[in-house]
Amino acid sequence: MKKIILIFLGFSVFSFAQDLKKETEKKQFPAEVQSENLKEVLEIKKFQKELNEEYKNEKESPLRGDNFKKFKEHPFFAINLDYYVKAKLVKTENAKPFEIPTSSGKTKKYIEYGKAYFKVNGKEQVLTVFQSLSLLENPEYKDYLFLPFRDLTNGKETYGGGRYLDLRIPKNDELIIDFNKAYHPYCAYNAFDYNCPIAPEENRLKIPIEAGVKYEDIWFEH
Repeated sequence: MKKIILIFLGFSVFSFAQDLKKETEKKQFPAEVQSENLKEVLEIKKFQKELNEEYKNEKESPLRGDNFKKFKEHPFFAINLDYYVKAKLVKTENAKPFEIPTSSGKTKKYIEYGKAYFKVNGKEQVLTVFQSLSLLENPEYKDYLFLPFRDLTNGKETYGGGRYLDLRIPKNDELIIDFNKAYHPYCAYNAFDYNCPIAPEENRLKIPIEAGVKYEDIWFEH
């Protein structure tokens, strides 16, 4: 009889633990995020954590003086996997190096890698992805893609000059673009020490991308 009671108690504890885990996940992640998307959500959470840590690290942060001391964390849009899209990447043939204007009035050399075709909320979109010539000299970044873009949140919820995404060349023609990982250039926070490429006109989306980092006064403690 004792053995049966112990087995029953063990099952009850296990069942309670499972229910508690489910409740914790519900509180931690948005209601629209299903369990099959947990990997993507955790990657976004990791991105947010690492971005905040970077800005709190005096050796890595673009912030200076009081701005560095007051910084607590970035504001982010709520995680929304509608902005996690699979794009078709069409490589640009015979692309030639060119110069992208920067925030300081200077230029930086890039080469067009290709066009990414995708849908957001059912609407067709296209963005151009680039490679930095200076980074191509480093074997570690030979598959690095740079995606600067602008959208209808600029100058409101996000920095007026646009945002960036860091991507890698895929093994096939499917490129994953997760706008939940969109971040601001350093010059959005420190225009004196940094020289940032300006998102080209061809990469101006006529829709709001309500995902990724936001640009509000609340990222400082008043």
